[in-house]
Amino acid sequence: MKVLFQGDSITDWYRNREDCHDLGKGYAHYSAKLIKEAFPGEEFEFIDLGIGGDRTESLVARLQSDFIDVQPDVCSIMIGINDTWHRAESRDWLSDEYYENNYRTVLTALKEKTNAKIIILEQFLLPVEDKLFFREDLNGKIDITRALAREFADVYIPLDGLFAAACVENDMYVFSEDGVHPSIDGSKFIAKHYLEAFKKVVK
Repeated sequence: MKVLFQGDSITDWYRNREDCHDLGKGYAHYSAKLIKEAFPGEEFEFIDLGIGGDRTESLVARLQSDFIDVQPDVCSIMIGINDTWHRAESRDWLSDEYYENNYRTVLTALKEKTNAKIIILEQFLLPVEDKLFFREDLNGKIDITRALAREFADVYIPLDGLFAAACVENDMYVFSEDGVHPSIDGSKFIAKHYLEAFKKVVK
């Protein structure tokens, strides 16, 4: 079974880009570990093609080579935080329509040109003080991600909500120093939920 991890720096996370099977040090690494432990009799090929700094338009640009040509059995995508963050300084927010069109283009191609099961991981932001204003733009785009998930995804992982709940009982900095990039504990938190999502698509 070929499992493709796609996204931005959170998926990339120190992987060796010369080796697509190098899963880096983030949630992709921990997710693969949990999956192999949960399915000891199965053979998996794990591929990580996340690229730091990517936005939804970046995924469109590499749609053929890094999605369709791979022909994954399972494709997970975590994207969207940079669509907000890269415009935060000026608050010249990317239009919701453009964001949706980009993401829809990727998901439509996956549905039409592959047989992949689709796992969408919600973009998230922990409540760090210097980024709270991101919510002006981020919340609407999360709503779009959720709507697209209802239309295209086989399983959805609502990480923004899951992290919000976890930060009630834990210091947020356990999960991330900057509110965006997960710590080891944050990556393991994502991986735990990834495993449960994965079980649903392979049952």
